[in-house]
Amino acid sequence: MASNRPAPESPSAYELDDRGAFPGPGADDGDGPWEEWNPTEESTRSVRGKHRVAKQRGGGFARSGTVLGVGVIAAVGASGMASAEDRPPVPISMPDIGGMADDLSENLPDAKSLPGIGELISDEDSETASAAAADAAPAASGPLTRVTQTSADTGGGTGAGEALRSRILQQADAQQGAAEHEARDTAEQAAVQQAATEAAAHQKSAEKAAAAKKAAEMEAKRKAEEAARQKAEAERLAKLAKSFIAPVSSYTLTASFGQAGDRWAADHTGQDFAAPTGTPVKALHSGTITQAGWAGSYGYRIVLTLDDGTEVWFCHLSSMVKTSGKVNTGDVIGRVGATGNVTGPHLHLEVRPEGGDPIDPMPWLRDHGISV
Repeated sequence: MASNRPAPESPSAYELDDRGAFPGPGADDGDGPWEEWNPTEESTRSVRGKHRVAKQRGGGFARSGTVLGVGVIAAVGASGMASAEDRPPVPISMPDIGGMADDLSENLPDAKSLPGIGELISDEDSETASAAAADAAPAASGPLTRVTQTSADTGGGTGAGEALRSRILQQADAQQGAAEHEARDTAEQAAVQQAATEAAAHQKSAEKAAAAKKAAEMEAKRKAEEAARQKAEAERLAKLAKSFIAPVSSYTLTASFGQAGDRWAADHTGQDFAAPTGTPVKALHSGTITQAGWAGSYGYRIVLTLDDGTEVWFCHLSSMVKTSGKVNTGDVIGRVGATGNVTGPHLHLEVRPEGGDPIDPMPWLRDHGISV
């Protein structure tokens, strides 16, 4: 394949005439003769040519763009069927973009001198930017078909990328470490709380068991004490039974203590033992006969005073066998009768502690081992 001829140098945007148009054929611009360039025959590789810096006229760049557009339309054709080889060559002007960029960059102020911007730019950033600009400069001045290499391709951004990656990894490691530390603390707190709960439950169970044991011991002690008390009471009653006896051997209980009736001025003050007239009346315990004789509504009455001062009255007797002196348990002191205010033969028995008011004789007799 035949190579293309080198492309002719194109006038820059600064090489316009006083009218703002490109010089025509034959115009003397100081660089020699010009020839028309056909893009279908010549190489499309752009070559930066020499140019003379001239004062730029207003609107020159826009007019150059217009000429470029008109040239492209003329080359392609309205119908698209004709070949560009059938048409006369059209001069096309390509602006020198690299030169314009150099001129503009020289006139721009330094970024560090801008208020509020220079503080944000460090020397390292400036050096990196300068290195990137130096790497990009050959690419800008080279042919248009050359692919420009980026800083990532040349390795210029490897340091910054590695630093960013390192920071990200450090942050991830720190977050993971914090999460693991928090999980570890949570697990330790849960373990401590569970241990405390188990210890409290164990202590509560132990206290409950100790309380149950203590209650069982107290109950056993209470039962033992109750059994001992009952045994002692039985022994006491057995001993008293030898010294206390019922006043009559055969009887029927009739009027009781506190019973109301029209035959007494007040409620009944003793216990009646109904028995046939002449039934022997015995001294229920040893003591001294302090009174014996007629007592009005009580009929014939004998008062036996015990050793502790308790008086026992035997009333409604038909006869009195002993009327004074010391007597022992079981001695016959009189006989059942119906004297005084009565409706039939019976023994009226009253118990008066220390000679005072009468009490119910039945509990007193039981307390002294007498079963009635």
